[in-house]
Amino acid sequence: MNDVTDLSPPVVDFNSDEARRHRRLRAVKDRVARWAVGVGGIGVIIAILLIFLYLLYEVMPLFKGAEMEPVTRYAVPVAEAGADTLYLAMEEQSELALRLDSSGNVVFFGAQDGEVRSQLRLPIPQGATITALAEADPNTQEVAAGLSNGQVILFKHNYRVSYPNDVRLIEPQIEYPFGEEPITLAASGADIEQLALRDSEDSMILAASAADGVHVALYSKEVDFLSEEVTLERMDLELPPLPGEVSRVLIDPEQRWIFAALGDNRIAVLDIRNRDQPLINSVLPVTEADARISDIEFLLGGTSLLIGDDRGSIGQWFLVRDENNEYSLQKVRSFALHSSAISSIAPEHRRKGFMAADEEGQVGLYNSTAHRTLLTQSVSDAPIQHMTIAPRANALLVEHANGQMEFLRLHNEHPEISWSALWEEVWYEGYAEPDYIWQSSASTNDFEPKMSLMPLAFGTLKAAFYAMLMAAPLAICGAIYTAYFMAPAMRRKVKPVIELMEALPTVILGFLAGLWLAPFVEESLSGIFAMLMLVPLAIVGFGFFWAQLPESIRRLVPEGWQVLLLIPVVIITSMLALGLSDHMELWFFNGDMRGWISSELGLNYDQRNALVVGLAMGFAVIPTIFSITEDAIFSVPKHLTYGSLALGATPWQTLTRVVLLTASPGIFSAVMIGMGRAVGETMIVLMATGNTPIMDANIFEGMRTLAANIAVEMPESEVGSSHYRVLFLAAMVLFLFTFVVNTFAEMVRHRLRKKYSSL
Repeated sequence: MNDVTDLSPPVVDFNSDEARRHRRLRAVKDRVARWAVGVGGIGVIIAILLIFLYLLYEVMPLFKGAEMEPVTRYAVPVAEAGADTLYLAMEEQSELALRLDSSGNVVFFGAQDGEVRSQLRLPIPQGATITALAEADPNTQEVAAGLSNGQVILFKHNYRVSYPNDVRLIEPQIEYPFGEEPITLAASGADIEQLALRDSEDSMILAASAADGVHVALYSKEVDFLSEEVTLERMDLELPPLPGEVSRVLIDPEQRWIFAALGDNRIAVLDIRNRDQPLINSVLPVTEADARISDIEFLLGGTSLLIGDDRGSIGQWFLVRDENNEYSLQKVRSFALHSSAISSIAPEHRRKGFMAADEEGQVGLYNSTAHRTLLTQSVSDAPIQHMTIAPRANALLVEHANGQMEFLRLHNEHPEISWSALWEEVWYEGYAEPDYIWQSSASTNDFEPKMSLMPLAFGTLKAAFYAMLMAAPLAICGAIYTAYFMAPAMRRKVKPVIELMEALPTVILGFLAGLWLAPFVEESLSGIFAMLMLVPLAIVGFGFFWAQLPESIRRLVPEGWQVLLLIPVVIITSMLALGLSDHMELWFFNGDMRGWISSELGLNYDQRNALVVGLAMGFAVIPTIFSITEDAIFSVPKHLTYGSLALGATPWQTLTRVVLLTASPGIFSAVMIGMGRAVGETMIVLMATGNTPIMDANIFEGMRTLAANIAVEMPESEVGSSHYRVLFLAAMVLFLFTFVVNTFAEMVRHRLRKKYSSL
């Protein structure tokens, strides 16, 4: 019996136990993967959102308005009935206040309750009264009292702080730095009507107006080494005749300028640098129309004059130097309180802010740099006669015309920040014109912070531009050749090497750029530019020469390996250009290319400049752009390439009209990611730019970027300060910039993909 072969197909059981277990396991894996990817994506979005919210949390207080709240009101503490208040002041903690009246009585009292703590009388000669008062500087607490007999008494109010039984105790004191004996300023004994005082370590100057004219005395100080006793040596200055009656006198901290208010609306500026022959610099009106001067004070630092008038306007004026080194007093900005006369101006002790009060009981709080009116508030129906602000600018003490004193609490954390101060030109003290400046700190307490973010944003874009100018063409062209023309065996070696460049720490690149590349570029500047021009020409020339060779010779080099022949061409051309650097500098630039750039082109040359940053940061960005671009081009389906070639297109036509268009979304993404890397780069620009926050497109000048500025200044900023929060604002600007750029890039990428997906 013959065996019959079973030719029926095998039966596969898809419902076996093993198959069901496999399907269940695969379903579980799919769900886990789907959930993991979803959770991961949501986590990234939440993380980015939390970063944004934290930045916003740190930045929002910058734009919070000021607040002022009344605390207590009480009768003016007096030591003698009928004596008018001449001077009010508060100590650091806003616990104690001082009142000086026209009889020379000094009363120290609780600022919040009016309780008298102590009182004394200045050593005023018999029969004399105080007719004028001047404060050298609110921070020194040194005061000069002008008397009705032509004399002046100098004193300081100090506060000794101790902690008995862990309770703070503040003890007020009056000191006489030059003795209790009054100084005779007006020898004729005429009443001192107006008084000004400036004191420094080496000298002191007093200026007073009396019925017989203006008296100015300059005192040189000599300190005894053993006793530390100060001896004054006097020199009288003779001022030229002033064209009007003096109603106020002020002296700048450098003791060079005297400002005298004349009549109702004019200011005379006197230059006393030449002590033997003082000059009148200018006499000019400082109020609008027929408005009259009602009060004048120096802003912190003594550079700016705050001039209030009887129409409720306050103008800020300071001396501006022109190209001929001549000074002129100019009005920079103005502030408005109300329609009534300004009765009192109180500058802040540590910021470029001030408070102003008028005769209708209105109080205004302002900041000069930010040009902000922080608040205006009515505190009384009666005119305000005197006002003083606490050293920490957290309290205000006001004396009303009805004999009441009022203590108010201030909340004003960041008055120096405004949109104009951050992004617009600001006319800072001592500058000839408005400008964009970043200078967040200085060695003096009266420094005006300059926190314009424009130089930093400009520097960020400048560094990114020059880096992309170098990196993008090289990376894209290299990626095109590697992915489309290079032999596969060579591509497998070249691509990992270039990608490995991305692993180099940027701090090492910045170190090399700052300490080696920058001096090298400076010494071989002509050779660098010659190399940038000659190397592309040499490559094109060699390519043309290679194309003219017989085909038998060209076939000696395998297809896709020809790029190796360019290596010696590039090396020899570069060495030739750098070797001839000194000779070319001598032939074309008289041996000094830097001098030629400065004299002929009018460009400054800084050793650490944008050229160095472009070379160093371009080197760091090239691997990113190269890798993504190469992957995008290499991933173009081969059937598109083969179909184009089969239809008769040349390899170049296929590349430009098929491959690049299909890969354009990836290429665009590569450029945007590279730009994001350049914008956010920190260490290279920190070490290779000179960190100069200037706005100049000059390739030979440095810059400071937002990221580098944050890295430099964040460790030194006080937590919670305006400087600290502005640095967070800079980080937020950088965050938003990269977010907007990436969003725009994604939109363009999707549009390109949709447009060329049919190829």
